[in-house]
Amino acid sequence: MRYIVGYTDTPAGADALALGVRLARSMGAQLEIVTVLRSEARPTLVPSDAGYERFLHETAQGWLRDAAAVVPRDVASEGHIVYAESFARGLLDVSRDLEGSMIIVGAARGGLLGRATVGSVASALLHSAVVPVALAPEGSGSTVGLNEVSRVTCALGTRAGAGELLDAAVLVARAAHVPLRLISLVTLDMDDMTTPPEVAERAATHAEQVLAYAAEHLPQDIDVSVLTASGNRIEEAVAQVDWEAEELVFVGSSRLAKPRHIFLGSTAAKMLRELPVPMVVVPRDSVLTIED
Repeated sequence: MRYIVGYTDTPAGADALALGVRLARSMGAQLEIVTVLRSEARPTLVPSDAGYERFLHETAQGWLRDAAAVVPRDVASEGHIVYAESFARGLLDVSRDLEGSMIIVGAARGGLLGRATVGSVASALLHSAVVPVALAPEGSGSTVGLNEVSRVTCALGTRAGAGELLDAAVLVARAAHVPLRLISLVTLDMDDMTTPPEVAERAATHAEQVLAYAAEHLPQDIDVSVLTASGNRIEEAVAQVDWEAEELVFVGSSRLAKPRHIFLGSTAAKMLRELPVPMVVVPRDSVLTIED
C-alpha cells in the first residue's frame, strides 16, 4: 500500500507529511513523498540555461532530504521529483503510476489554526482524483511521528454511495485496530437557531438506519458506535461533536461526481470549515470494499 504525500518546504507541506506519517504508521503503508516542478521549469524572463533548471532540481532534492530526515525509522518512505503542468497533475500522475491508495495534501494558508481550507491544489484533486484524498488541517505539522490514528469517524448521509464510503472507513479502522464511529448528520439550513422537532426526529430515524446497516454489514471485529448530530446548519452540528486529536473523518463525494471520481459536495465543504481533524474524501462508487 502506497500513500502519496504532496510536499513542499512550507507549513502546508509539513502538515501533509505529518498526516502521511500518522496514516502510514497506522496502516503499515509506504510513503511516497512527492515534490512537483512545473514542466516549463522557469518563468519567461529567466534566461534559458541548464544551470537554472539544475538549481530548481537541487532545491527540490534538498526539500526531499529534509522531509526524509523527519520521517521516523519505522515508516518506509521514498522521495520523488516529478515534472508536470501543475502540482495537482503531478500528484495524480504519480498516484496512477505507483498505484497509490491515497493522496495527502496540506490545507491552504489563511484558515483558522487547526482547520482545513481548500486551496487550488486540493480543489483540483477533489475534482479529479480516483483515490481518496486526505486533507491535513493547518498547524498539524508539529505532530509528525508522535501518534497513530486513534479513531475513524464516518459521516453517513441518506444518499446513494453510503455503502462504499462505509467500506473505506472500515478498511482503515480494521487495519489501524481502532474503533469506528458512525455519525448521522441531519440539518436544516435556516436562520432560526432552535432545532425544529422534525429535524431531531429525522436525525434519530437516520441514526437507527445507520446502526441497522452497520449491524448487518460490518465485520464482528470492528468496535462500532453511532452518534447523532443535528442542528440548523452543518457547521453547528459538527461543532457539537467531540473530536479526538488523532482521529480521521471519512466523507463521501457529491452525487455530482463522475463514477469513481471525487467531487467535494456542499455538505463536506461546510464540515471542512469546522472540523479540527483531518478529513478523507472518498470517490463516488469507490472500488474499495470490506473484502479488500
